[in-house]
Amino acid sequence: MSSAFGIALSAIRALFTRLDVTANNTANANTDGFKKSRVDLQEAAPGGVKVTISTVDTPGSPVPPADGETVYQETSNVSLEEEMVNLIITQYTFSANLKTLKAEEELQKSLLDIKV
Repeated sequence: MSSAFGIALSAIRALFTRLDVTANNTANANTDGFKKSRVDLQEAAPGGVKVTISTVDTPGSPVPPADGETVYQETSNVSLEEEMVNLIITQYTFSANLKTLKAEEELQKSLLDIKV
């Protein structure tokens, strides 16, 4: 397998992780006290993508206590606008990596055609 295939496949695996985290954040946007997660993608040596998942501890909006309770709750800190932007970025990054795979496949096919 050429390095272009390996790098693109590593990126696609990382993007699936990013997509899973975005889906989890979106699903829990209305869960009081939920803290969103963030995915950081970094270059890994000798080629590929390293994924780091971290929890964002910023507070959500305060919710007044219910009858009989004295403790304030807080909403989740998920911003659906931010999650939508993450989805759009992920979509375009998927597309770019798939084009890389297709170009590498065509290059390999051309090399085999020349050799045979």
